[in-house]
Amino acid sequence: MDILPILSTLRRHKITAFLVIIEIALTCAIVCNAVFIISQRLERMNMQSGVDEHRLVHIALADIGASKDQKARALEDLAALRQIPGVSDVASVNEVPFGRSSSNGGIKLDPKQRLSTLNATMYSGENIVQALGAQLVAGRDLRSDEYKDFDDVVKAAETKDAKSIPHVILITQKMAERLWPGQQALGKQIYLSDYPLTVVGVVKELVRPSIWDDAAASYSMILPMRISNGEFVIRTVAPQDRERVLAAALAKLKQINPHRVVLKKHVFDDMRHEFFQNDRAMAGLLVGVCVALLIVTALGIVGLGSFWVAQRRRQIGVRRALGATRRNILHYFQTENFLLATIGIVLGMVLAYGINLLLMVHYELPRLPAIYFPVGALLLWAIGQLAVLGPAMRAAAVPPVVATRSV
Repeated sequence: MDILPILSTLRRHKITAFLVIIEIALTCAIVCNAVFIISQRLERMNMQSGVDEHRLVHIALADIGASKDQKARALEDLAALRQIPGVSDVASVNEVPFGRSSSNGGIKLDPKQRLSTLNATMYSGENIVQALGAQLVAGRDLRSDEYKDFDDVVKAAETKDAKSIPHVILITQKMAERLWPGQQALGKQIYLSDYPLTVVGVVKELVRPSIWDDAAASYSMILPMRISNGEFVIRTVAPQDRERVLAAALAKLKQINPHRVVLKKHVFDDMRHEFFQNDRAMAGLLVGVCVALLIVTALGIVGLGSFWVAQRRRQIGVRRALGATRRNILHYFQTENFLLATIGIVLGMVLAYGINLLLMVHYELPRLPAIYFPVGALLLWAIGQLAVLGPAMRAAAVPPVVATRSV
């Protein structure tokens, strides 16, 4: 057995062995948590929006100076946009998924509740479900006779005129499951600013414009309010029509009213790309950190192996003279590295768990899944064995006569 001689040798090189163990432990702890954070970022970047992303165009304009009769102008704009070849649906909206700016409200199940059950974003705009390409999974869409003008609703809220407030609403499936677990949402009532709203339809998914909590990213509702704020979402017949439709829509809108400026003009894929740019940057940075740590650890093991081979030439020569084969010498160094790596990995796993607890408390990161520990251990074992292979093969290649003469 090589283990007892290896342990005896390591006791005579405590500081060197300790440094290697600490290096492996820190690499294990940091890499496990970094890879977990990377997976979280990738999962976040791939979240479903619930809309027909590859066929959507978004435009937002603002008037220069005071504007009159916004409602009539909005109707004229919508009519003109629908006439553009390649346009399937159009809606004047208050916000769009991944648009960053959002209107939100607290939802209660009972008007007597002191605190809201959850916070949800409020989409508004006639024909918004069709324009976004959202999928209705239960109930019905909002009818045209249920829509009210946004300005009228604001005035009604100020005067406490409940009759002029919308009474129906669409919500997302995840929001329904959060409010009524295991129950049918249709016909249920929720309270927004103490006004009752009856759920008449459920959409499969509709992500929020601004996401600060991934768990609540799909808490969205659609209110029957007409919007006349110069923000439009256009759904094209085919994805390849988007750039052409975007250019034609801007030209048409400027032709109708040249006294306004374009605030935003996007195809939806670009909006998603911009929304998650910080997540991509973080993932890229962490990938670089992981690669750098693994390379440094591998180089450390190579350096240590080379140093120990040079220091043990006499010991190697004696073993070779006593009948040890090249395979025995190679196995010796690999076993030594495996023991150091194992100790480092065990310490690293404890440290990784502690780091994850800190991240959970201070940054609301989920618990590190147990699968990361064995995967990280296998990765570091493999890197350790590959890194020590070169020095071990050089040790095994030393001729016994040369080794015994090198004092």
